[in-house]
Amino acid sequence: MKQEIIIAGFGGQGVLMMGKILAYSGLMDDKEVTWMPSYGPEQRGGTANVTVILSDDRISSPVLDAYDVVVALNQQSIDKFSGRVKPGGILIYDSNGIHNPPVRSDITILPIDAMEATFRIGHPKAYNMVVLGALLEAMPYKLPMENVAKGLMKSLPERHHNLIPLNREAIEIGRKLLSK
Repeated sequence: MKQEIIIAGFGGQGVLMMGKILAYSGLMDDKEVTWMPSYGPEQRGGTANVTVILSDDRISSPVLDAYDVVVALNQQSIDKFSGRVKPGGILIYDSNGIHNPPVRSDITILPIDAMEATFRIGHPKAYNMVVLGALLEAMPYKLPMENVAKGLMKSLPERHHNLIPLNREAIEIGRKLLSK
């Protein structure tokens, strides 16, 4: 098993945190893992992406040209990464604010309305957890939810552990966006 994933969007959308939780979850499932963030000096509002590789075998390099799964949270990310999904791969994107949706017949394209789901929760900072839930549901390799919960605890500073129940709820809502 090997999953090569990139999550891309604007800084401030929680892209790096999603990748970190995914990476910790894989480690707790005894997988080989790489986590490679990339972001501009602007941070909030600038572009950000994170590559995560989960594998049963050793990983030779964290640098990839193509991905099994791409998560794109804005038009710029769709434009940059939709062509880099491997044939047979998965492209998940938040349909909010997308003017030119991706069109490919050799991949699975999964639009989600993560922003609307986040509004229903009533907590805008849960957006990335809704998206993470959809990613977890779509991934061919299923990470155990108890490992995702441990990854969440490890990734959040202790002062924010009171938000873990909200984040777990947001992850479940995100999973349901694709399990319908």
